[in-house]
Amino acid sequence: MTLEEFSAGEQKTESDPDNVVLCLLAADEDDDRDVALQIHFTLIQAFCCENDINILRVSNPGRLAELLLLETDAGPEASEGAEQPPDLHCVLVTNPHSSQWKDPALSQLICFCRESRYMDQWVPVINLPER
Repeated sequence: MTLEEFSAGEQKTESDPDNVVLCLLAADEDDDRDVALQIHFTLIQAFCCENDINILRVSNPGRLAELLLLETDAGPEASEGAEQPPDLHCVLVTNPHSSQWKDPALSQLICFCRESRYMDQWVPVINLPER
């Protein structure tokens, strides 16, 4: 399983897009007021629904970065020359062997998304608390 970032308007995938099994849309409360981002999310959700890609909304993109080991707890002196943090508003999760569910955590997440759709919650939300 690999994670691939899908930033605003530019797809950064090097593998077959048919292997995308999950789309994580991450936004915090401030992002909810960003009209352009909400339009972007709407278009991505429409694409995912049309192509049978599971969608999951996640609160707290900073915590998501920590969980994905993309953000360190470095002090302010380390951030002066550091690169811009990755844009995690949309993350595509791929499974190179989509017919074989080898990752039990991914399988459980896909089942959660499917069960949420059965309960008419098309885009389930997971709130990631701060540490």
